[in-house]
Amino acid sequence: MAPSPQQLRGHTRAEIQRRCAAGECLVLVGPRRVYDLSAFVRLHPGGPELLLQRAGTDVSAQLDGPPHRHSENARRWLEQYYVGDLEDDDARQQQQEDHSKEQNSSSFPAVTKDSKMDPRCKAVDEDQELVDWRKPLLWQVGHLGEKYDEWVHQPVDRPIRLFHSDFIESLSKTAWYTVCAVWLPLVLYLSWHSYTSLAKGETWLFSTFTTAYSIRVQKTWFPLLFIVGMCMWSLVEYIIHRFIFHMSPPANNYYLITLHFLLHGQHHKSPFDGSRLVFPPAPSSLAIAFFYVLARVVFPEAFGTSLFVGGLFGYLVYDMMHYYLHYGSPKKGSYLYEMKAYHVKHHFEHQNAGFGITSKLWDHPFQTLIPEETPEKED
Repeated sequence: MAPSPQQLRGHTRAEIQRRCAAGECLVLVGPRRVYDLSAFVRLHPGGPELLLQRAGTDVSAQLDGPPHRHSENARRWLEQYYVGDLEDDDARQQQQEDHSKEQNSSSFPAVTKDSKMDPRCKAVDEDQELVDWRKPLLWQVGHLGEKYDEWVHQPVDRPIRLFHSDFIESLSKTAWYTVCAVWLPLVLYLSWHSYTSLAKGETWLFSTFTTAYSIRVQKTWFPLLFIVGMCMWSLVEYIIHRFIFHMSPPANNYYLITLHFLLHGQHHKSPFDGSRLVFPPAPSSLAIAFFYVLARVVFPEAFGTSLFVGGLFGYLVYDMMHYYLHYGSPKKGSYLYEMKAYHVKHHFEHQNAGFGITSKLWDHPFQTLIPEETPEKED
């Protein structure tokens, strides 16, 4: 979050070069404005090397492109890291002397901040903010009405609190490894159960309708069914992301706006909140139980379970990949590097396109593929 005016100060070129040499990443935009991107380096979709190579320099040309012209949201995001203006060494020395005199002459102790408040939660500027970040947001967003859609798609780098209760708030946050710890053992067990059930040779397709043309399902079918289940999940992933997570709640419906923010809006508002990048096991178990029952009702037991476990593994891959696309630094030119750039564009520029997370497969037939950028520089 951008520092308060009291936290802004001047920076000399010597100081900037010294801090960059020590591993920090300070850049200039224009002749004077200084930004500290040290906390964002690892998250940058172009890779940390791209920012570190430009540390201590003016990045105005890179913001305008080519090859990539940064969106308005990206420029707004950058402002959160503004730390002051460039000044000459003589002005800095005089400022330090004046500050030292003020401290020596003052007999009052410095005012301390509330230790419970996150340092990024600055005092609310009523002229700029639509919500009070010091209070739970879930009960505020419904009152934004027609301003909600624009507000929620202007991402910020600051923590979000949803609930008043500390206990309920803790349940809304999930570490990435919790998903593996909960669902991977179930994937392994159901895979073993499905394979051994198919090995008995008692699973038949279409036996409910006819015995003359029923097909016995052998144990060798399991890998194929598992892969088909994963492919089915990729379609479910796309449908949920596009039609549920990106529904457009009516501006006059407080409850639907609140529901949207709880399901997905919070993620678009604070896309790099590491505690909210995977689904908590409790709510996700309801959807998983629904698909398990559906598979058992529609197909023979072992056949349906084989499809289901493939889909469950697909979900596990999706959740882990989604976390990595936000917090990882994939190697340039790799598939994950491409998908990270694709997903960040979805957050910052193309919120109504690019709904595939693990792949762009379903964005093609549904015509929601994010267009490729042209190398020409725009006016």
